[in-house]
Amino acid sequence: MIGYRLKKILEKKLVDPWKKLKKDCTDLEELVELIDPSEEVVIIEFRNELAILEEGIDALEFERVFSDPIDTSNAIISINAGAGGTESCDWVSMLYRMYQRWAELRGFSLELIDLLSGEDAGIKNVTFFVRGPMAYGNAKAERGVHRLVRISPFDSNSRRHTSFASVDVIAEITDAAIAIDIAESDLRIDTYRAGGAGGQHVNKTDSAVRITHIPTGVIVQCQNERSQHKNKSTAMKVLKAKLFQLEKEKEDSERQKQYGDKMEISWGSQIRSYVFHPYSMVKDHRTKFETSNTQAVMDGEICGFIKEYLKQAMTGEFAGLKK
Repeated sequence: MIGYRLKKILEKKLVDPWKKLKKDCTDLEELVELIDPSEEVVIIEFRNELAILEEGIDALEFERVFSDPIDTSNAIISINAGAGGTESCDWVSMLYRMYQRWAELRGFSLELIDLLSGEDAGIKNVTFFVRGPMAYGNAKAERGVHRLVRISPFDSNSRRHTSFASVDVIAEITDAAIAIDIAESDLRIDTYRAGGAGGQHVNKTDSAVRITHIPTGVIVQCQNERSQHKNKSTAMKVLKAKLFQLEKEKEDSERQKQYGDKMEISWGSQIRSYVFHPYSMVKDHRTKFETSNTQAVMDGEICGFIKEYLKQAMTGEFAGLKK
């Protein structure tokens, strides 16, 4: 079984905010006893404080959906182009921009790990960190296949095209929280010259690192830093996260065998469609949540989709996948 050493982390991130709200409630109760009904300014101040308290309670109530201890972790997101060449590569670049904007809106930080550009345009695949409170707990809602329907800017005949990209989300695993032991003999480490953005120095030195975990066949790579040592360190973080995810999926599979089949949102499932033509609509096929404001979604406003997914996942009320 996977061992967690997260008690102190969970207490700090989940329990302490409730303790503060309880103290705020007590303070307001004491204030009520002292309020003079004739003091309008004090009453207005009390109502403002009460509204802030209610917002805090609502926010913490929502955080109950983060029931998995690793929900508190940072996220590692990978986006890969599906079949379709330039169209799908362009779709990956659009999704990458969407997640960049989403991270900015949420106050998360984003750090690029690896990026492979498309042959003609766009991005073939990209991997990046998203760091912040409950980053993985939120981002895991995005795992799956995302479909785009639009008039192609690469088609001289202005025909409608459908593109696909897969989004994978795993939790960053820290040694302080979870022990992941990897034997050096199980690793094959290759270095190579980095490509893409980064200047002449990046392309002239063997700074990029590719690590293969021989027993599982898992391959990770990093070329974002100029230092080979830093790239190796980052690649090892991603490798640990992937191995942890594999072990977690094994446990989930065993539980399903014991307790019966449950609906699973797997990597190959189409979770969301983004339609730009002949109408404007973004729809999540798991939850049926949708919006016609496609521009806002592509500008990072995806919290509605994430919240609805997390709420329905907690209660088991998924409407079902629509292929």
